[in-house]
Parts: sequence; C-alpha cells; structure tokens
Amino acid sequence: MDFFLLGIVVFLFVLAIFDLVVGVSNDAVNFLNSAIGAKAASFKTIIAVAAVGVFMGATMSNGMMDIARHGIFRPEQFYLNELMCIFLAVMITDIILLDIFNSLGMPTSTTVSMVFELLGATFALAIFKMNASGGELTFFDLLNTEKALSVILGIFMSVAIAFFFGSLVQYIARLIFTFNNKSKLKWKIGIFGGIATTAIIYFLLIKGVKDLSFMTPEYKQWIHNNTLMIVCSCLVFFTAFMQILHWCKVNVFKVVVLLGTFSLAMAFAGNDLVNFIGVPLAGLSSYQDYVATGATDPNSMLMDSLNGPAKTPVVFLIGAGIIMVISLATSKKAYNVVKTSVDLSRQDGGDEMFGSSKVARSIVRSFVSVSTWIVSVTPVSVQHWINERFKRDEAILEDGAAFDLVRASVNLVLAGLLIALGTSLKLPLSTTYVTFMVAMGSSLADRAWGRESAVFRITGVLSVIGGWFITAGVAFAAAAIIVLIIYFGGTVAMVAVIIFAVIVLIKTNIRFRKKAQEEKKDELFNAMIASNDKKEIWTMLRKHISGEMKEFLAYTVETYMQITDGFINEDLKPLRKAERSLINEKTSLKSIRRKETLCFRKIDKALAIEKSTWFNLGINSCVSVMYSLRRICEYCKEHVDNNFTPLPDKYSVEFLPLREKMMSLFVRSIDVLESGNYEETVEIRNECEEVMALLSKTYKELFYSLQEDESTSNITVTYVYLNLLQESQEIVHLLRQFLRAERKLQQSITQ
Repeated sequence: MDFFLLGIVVFLFVLAIFDLVVGVSNDAVNFLNSAIGAKAASFKTIIAVAAVGVFMGATMSNGMMDIARHGIFRPEQFYLNELMCIFLAVMITDIILLDIFNSLGMPTSTTVSMVFELLGATFALAIFKMNASGGELTFFDLLNTEKALSVILGIFMSVAIAFFFGSLVQYIARLIFTFNNKSKLKWKIGIFGGIATTAIIYFLLIKGVKDLSFMTPEYKQWIHNNTLMIVCSCLVFFTAFMQILHWCKVNVFKVVVLLGTFSLAMAFAGNDLVNFIGVPLAGLSSYQDYVATGATDPNSMLMDSLNGPAKTPVVFLIGAGIIMVISLATSKKAYNVVKTSVDLSRQDGGDEMFGSSKVARSIVRSFVSVSTWIVSVTPVSVQHWINERFKRDEAILEDGAAFDLVRASVNLVLAGLLIALGTSLKLPLSTTYVTFMVAMGSSLADRAWGRESAVFRITGVLSVIGGWFITAGVAFAAAAIIVLIIYFGGTVAMVAVIIFAVIVLIKTNIRFRKKAQEEKKDELFNAMIASNDKKEIWTMLRKHISGEMKEFLAYTVETYMQITDGFINEDLKPLRKAERSLINEKTSLKSIRRKETLCFRKIDKALAIEKSTWFNLGINSCVSVMYSLRRICEYCKEHVDNNFTPLPDKYSVEFLPLREKMMSLFVRSIDVLESGNYEETVEIRNECEEVMALLSKTYKELFYSLQEDESTSNITVTYVYLNLLQESQEIVHLLRQFLRAERKLQQSITQ
C-alpha cells in the first residue's frame, strides 16, 4: 500500500507540471494583455520582462499552501485514502478544464477552478461520510463554505468595481492626454509617471511581495507603519525621475507599461502558485505524515496534521518557476487567451470573434438612448471640447497595436491599484477578473465600442463573464463525479480516468492546432487592419476576397460530391459529415463578410461605394449556394436515414454526366480566381446557361412522366431526385451570378 500511495503522490506531481503549463497559459492574460495590445516593446522583450517577474514571484514565494491543506475541507475528519482521491480528482479536473478554456481562448480564474474543484470533490465524499456516521457529522464539520462564498462575491465585486473605475479613470486620462498626446505631455507626463510608478510600488508592497520568503514579520510591520511615508517619498522621487526621462527622449508610457507588466507577473506567480502545486504538496505532506507515524492502514488514519502550516522546499519553488517561465515563453495557447482580451478592447474594428446576442442588443439600445439624452442636455461648447479630445483619427499607435500606450498604462496601473486596495481592505477581488474588466471599461471610455462593434464586444464580455460562473459550476460537478469514480472504482477506475483525461487533452490540442492553422491563413486580414495605406489595403482586399471565394468554391465541389454520392450509394456517413460542415460554413461566411466589410471602410470612399455592391452580390451568391446545399442534404439524408427506396439506376445514369458538367464549371471558376484572368468568366457563364438548360429539361421530363405514370412505387425517391435537380439548377444560376459579381469587383475603376 505504501508503494501505491507513493505512486499517487508521484503522479500528482506529474499532473502539477501539466497544471502549471495550462494555468500559466490562461493567467498570462492578466499581465500580458496591455503590453502586447499596445506593442510597448517587442514580443520577446515583453515575454522576457514577464518571465523575470514570474520567476521571482515563484521562487521567492513563502510556499504557504494552506488553502489546499485545510482551506476548503476539515482534514481532521478525512482519512488518508479519501484525501488522496480528492487530490487526484482535483488535479485531473483542473488540467482538463483549464486546457479547454485555453483552447477556446477564454480567460478564467485558476483560483476559482481550484476552490470549486476542492469543494465539489469534498462535497461528494462528505455526503457518504455523513450517511455512514449516522447523523453525527454535518457539512459544517466537513466543509469550509466561507471560502467558496467569498470567491462568488469576488466575481460580482470585481466585475462591477473594475469596470466602473476602468471607464472613469480612462475617460479622465483621455481628456488630459487626448489621442494625439505628443504635444500634451510637457509637465503632465512627469506627474503621470510618478503617480503610476508609485501606484505600482504600492501594489508590490501590498500584494506582490508581502508573502515572499524574505518578508519577515518585522519587515511587514515596518511597511505597515510607514506606508504613507513610503508612498509620498516614491511619488516625489519618481515624478522627478520620470520627468527627467522624458527630457532624455525616453517614452515614459513604455516604462510604466513594462514596470506594470513585471509587477503583475510577479504578484501572480507569488500568490497563485498554490493553484498549481498546492494540492500535490498537500498530497506529499499527507504521505510523509503517514510514513512518519508508522501507520499501516490509510483507511483509518485521519489527517489532522494538515491543519498545521507548511513551508514548501525551495527546490519545488524553483522548479515551478522554471516550468512557468518555459510555458510562458512557448505556449501558443497563452497568446490565444491574450488575443481574446486584446480583440475585445482594440481601438479600431477587427475580427469580432463573438456574435450578436439579444441581451447585448438590448444593452446597446438602452445606452444609445441614454447617450442621446445626455448629448441633448450638454452644452454645445462642452460637446465640442470633449470631441476635440477624442479624435480617434489622431491616435498615436505603435505599428500593429490594438490601442495606445496611454490606455495600456491606465489598465496596468489601475488594475494593480484596485487589487492592492482590495487586499488591504479584505475585499476578495480576483486578479483575473479585475485586469480583464479594467481593460473592458477603459476600451468603452475610449470610444472603442462603436455602433458597428458594440453588440459584438458586449456579447464577448458577457460570454467571458458567463464562462467564469461556468468554471465554478463545471469544476464543482466534474470534480465530484471524478472523485466518486476513483473512490468506489479503485485502481481500475483511477487508470480509466487518467486515460480519459489524456484523450481529452489530445483532442483539445488537435482542435486547437487546426484552429491556429486557420487563423494563420488569415494573416492578410491582420495586415489590412494594421495598414493605413488605402491603395495597399485595396490590393490586399482583392486578394483576400478572391482567396476566400476560391476556398468556398472548392468546398462547394467537395460537399456537393459528398451529398450526391451519399444519396446514390445509400451511404449515411458522408451525408452526416456534410450536414455538420454546412453548419460551420454558415458561420465561416458570416465571419468573411464581417471582416471584408470592415476592410472596405478603410479604402477610398468612392471606390468602396462602387465595389461594395459587387462584393455583397458575390457573398450573397455564396450564402445562397450554401443554403441550396443544405436543402439538398436535408432531403437526401432523411431519405437514406429512413432506409427508403434507393435511387433507381436509370436516374443515376442520367444524373452523373450532369453532375460532371456542373463540377467542371466550378473547377474552371476556381482556376479563374487562381489566375486572375476574369475574361474567361464570360465563356463559363455561357456554359452555365447550357447546363441550366439541361438540368431544366431533365427536371421537366421527369415531372411530366410522374403525372402520366400511375405507379407510386418510387414516388418518394423521385421527389428527392426532383429536389436535387431543382436545387442544382439554382446552384449553377448562383455560380453564374457570382462570376459576374467577382469580375466587376476585381476590375479596376477605369475598366
């Protein structure tokens, strides 16, 4: 049994390595969002600064892991084998949950996940222990629910407080500095830099370094007694220092952003390390106590020893720091999570990854009404002055930046200050929630949420907030189920759960790689968003449109062949595959339209007006083709799925040559888009007319034969075949329409 328990402990530490990787990948958004979004430095420099902060925070952590030892459950009421099952369930659930969120690019809280995993696993076993005790034990004897309630309260408080102050402070900052801030700095930048740096140092004193290993009780007390003096001294010194840096042509905003990135990274690693290695360390401590006491039965040894504090060996802290740094530098999923936050807060339009929701539309409608009223009662002179401060066209952005350095500075400083104040006032503010909502509030104040993007941005924010509550619910339920499977299933169940976890991780990573490859293909769109050259954008836009349309035509050929082959051969598998892919294709076409419409706004106005007509005609034709395919697939799948009469051979012989002619038209159209020789579209459109005539003739002959034939034996399959011919005719018509639109779009104005 000792060997078996040791094996569990070793496996817990193996899981901890994976947990550190996925945890850092998700929490990286807390300290990377602002620096990456504003392009405060090169990506490597930003990562290096954050990595130093992460390593220092991890290695100098005092290693207090009390929340994993006795913060949620009462260890004196649980036996060793029960706690090992809880620890194992928590780690497996945490890895799976965080990896899924990383793959989706959704920021969540590692603290929330760990707390509710511990709570769920403990709750599940507590029910059985209460029944076994005959009523002697209650939930209050087994669980510490206060922590869970404080976490839930922290979600609400973090969202409200951070969003409000993020909006307020950024609005004031923009009024002071404007978007064209080079001429507005002078003496202001020294004061701003001094206040910002002082706030960051205050954050480090209160939140970042208070629990590090070198902080003795005497140091803490001295800092507590002299906080005001430290703050005032820092304010005077750094105000002068930042002003001197400005005179030396150093960008103070960049200094503030990088310093803020370092401080948040350090605080994250020092305070959230328990989320990743706390449970394995509690398992190791439990095993060591078991061996030290000479116990022989883990089913009879109560773990009251976990009530005492424990110091983590430095080797574990250094190891955790190294893993976190490597993960931060290499994780593509970390950038994926950061991208979500950056896209939701970018100044200009971009790829709005979230759709529209009824709640978001209602919120926008309400705010539009309120803003209209505010404008009506505000003096015209005041409106004019404010609008002069908010000229977004004058924004000074680094190349490829989503927002400027002023907003990035406000995000980092305010997030750090709110977290520090929350800590000092004993308010359970979450680092993840505060940093995200401050970024959202500041983007709202910066008028980044325009009429065209507000609905999508709010939908995205609501989705992320909803994900936070989902994290708590899923973590609780999943951990509860897994712990019961392990506890009652024994070794076999434990192995099965581990295999299941590995399979889930592999599948999520495969899907993530596919998604990453798709996003990489759209580097052209990112280049258009980053460019301000109207002629260059138009050149890239033409290329982007032809490339996307070429892929759609190729998809149409593949899907049409899948559907018709499945129908003719009575094969349900390709029909089901086509049905699923058509649902995804609808979303893809919406995304293409949204992206390319956004780029049309960045080209010459006269050109955009002329070409947008043909663009919309072309994309609408593609959408209609997709709906025709869905109608064909629906009827064919239903027919085959119900094992109805197969398509007679005479119809198959009749249809296959027609299909070949249709697909030939699509293949030639793809070649035209590839070569750019749009003069060939005239010939292809003429051939489309011929194929449409053949399809129409075949349809009419079959229709009239049905009227004359009194037999009804094959009536059902004939109706399906008629629908196939009718929709095929429509598809060819739409191809003809598409080719005309594409030719007009791609031609120069002079043509």
